[in-house]
Amino acid sequence: MTIRCIVFDLDDTLWPVKPVIQRAEQHFYAWLQQHCPRITAQYAPTELIKHRMNYMQQYPELHYNLTVLRKNWLATLVQAHAYPAALADAGFDVFWLARNEVTFYEGALATLESLAARFLLGVISNGNACVHHIGVGHLFQFAHSSAAAGVAKPHPAIFHQALAGVNIAPQQAVYVGDDPVCDIQGAANAGLRTVWFNPERQAWPGGTAPDATIHHLAQLEAVIATL
Repeated sequence: MTIRCIVFDLDDTLWPVKPVIQRAEQHFYAWLQQHCPRITAQYAPTELIKHRMNYMQQYPELHYNLTVLRKNWLATLVQAHAYPAALADAGFDVFWLARNEVTFYEGALATLESLAARFLLGVISNGNACVHHIGVGHLFQFAHSSAAAGVAKPHPAIFHQALAGVNIAPQQAVYVGDDPVCDIQGAANAGLRTVWFNPERQAWPGGTAPDATIHHLAQLEAVIATL
């Protein structure tokens, strides 16, 4: 079937996520030092991250909703140190705003703008970045998160929900992502064609192979034409 829709992962597909999260955690910790000093007196930055990860592991049923997990953890932390509950929401906002300050991969924006003129573009993500807040929401007809879906990639339901909302059959869509399991195998199992974004030129780890592989986003348009 003719390709009508190109769907993207966000973190480590349109921008590198590690420096984004590191900076967001630094902003968040600095905010805690100012507003919740009893917390930072007990936890160094790395210890606080470990505390959060341990908390999240206790609630695997919420793995698809990172926002709720972080908010719940922060609410528990604030309460345990006798701070007003409202500080939990304020602290989350500090992290979330910094988490949405991204630097796109070279060629990403030009590629999106060019593709948007010829295809319906969408986003399916397990994270909580917001393309509208980042300033590129106008390029996408939909942005579907695992939090909204109630399941996370690689579950096929998140792909089917997103495409059903714009009346696109899976066979008419291509998914572009960096994760071999969540993105490539997940999308393939849902019936989409797949493009693996592999800037580090890693060996394919096995499992359902992508329909195509790119190392730079500027290669995407030419690859789409071959699918």
